[in-house]
Amino acid sequence: MKVKEIAVLLNGEVIGPPQADEIEINGVSGINEAREGDITFLSTGSYKKHLSECRASCVMVKEPITDLHVTQLKVSNPHLAFAKLLELFYLKPQEPTGVSKDAIVSDNATIGQDVSIFPFSYISDGASVGDRTIIYPYVFVGENTTIGKECTIYPNVVLRENVTIGNKVIIHSGSVIGSDGFGYIFDEGKHYKIPQVGGVVIEDNVEIGSNVSVDRATTGNTIIGKGTKIDNLVQIAHNVKIGENSIIVAQVGIGGSTEIGNFVYLAGQVGVSDHVKIDSETMIGAQSGIMGHVTKGVYSGTPAIPHRDWLKAQAIFAKLPELYKKIKELEEKIRKLEGGNHP
Repeated sequence: MKVKEIAVLLNGEVIGPPQADEIEINGVSGINEAREGDITFLSTGSYKKHLSECRASCVMVKEPITDLHVTQLKVSNPHLAFAKLLELFYLKPQEPTGVSKDAIVSDNATIGQDVSIFPFSYISDGASVGDRTIIYPYVFVGENTTIGKECTIYPNVVLRENVTIGNKVIIHSGSVIGSDGFGYIFDEGKHYKIPQVGGVVIEDNVEIGSNVSVDRATTGNTIIGKGTKIDNLVQIAHNVKIGENSIIVAQVGIGGSTEIGNFVYLAGQVGVSDHVKIDSETMIGAQSGIMGHVTKGVYSGTPAIPHRDWLKAQAIFAKLPELYKKIKELEEKIRKLEGGNHP
């Protein structure tokens, strides 16, 4: 594919010597790994130092760079352009394979057109699989669970009963959607299990990483809003509601009946207590502990406080040994002064 063809595709502008737009591009790579024939990208100024040794045939930039020996392609968002080219060069549409004879599919299940259901997957009574959806081996789909169109369900995923999956959802290996919520009542010296009879709703364009647990609701539904992306090893408890286009990074734990708004970012290992409300467009720093109602803003720490305050507190915390030493010195001086006032 020639640079000029990529420029048309990305609405970009070729910057370089004559005939630069005729350069043939055979692959897409990062700056440090790029070889001749590759196209790469520059997302931040900190990577400029690598360009002098870059072997790529073309680099995508937001603004032209002077004195650069590599042909440049000016685009509005180099990182997004890079993602689109990775998709173009390396992700080929999978041809539908149909329903494998080694898959177990209930006669009472509804199967759409152009699906791929691989061997050893299990589709229960009343389940539904939408058009062009891919179900990989060892996937379990429970009773009355619905999977939308153009979904990809990777091996060893469990979709329990009464789960609703929207369109273009991706669920990675090992995740369990619709496991029982963690609910017990202590009575007469033992824990009595509260039946978890609700469901889970995963809306369109959600991606769920590997080994994620999304618990079913006690009653009603646990809901993951459209466009939300969930990283690996995340726990989402019963009756949680997550809004649209939020980002939940690895090892986050979200307690029951929590409400999370749209465009919320939870960094790695954030712990969210139960019955919390987090307003839309809020960002929570890694390993923070969240309780109560969190209004729109940026927060860090346990318990979480505004990020700027947390930075100031961290600066003081680092100086505590020095401050403690000074306090002990002052106490000694005061003791001596007080002692000097006595005959």
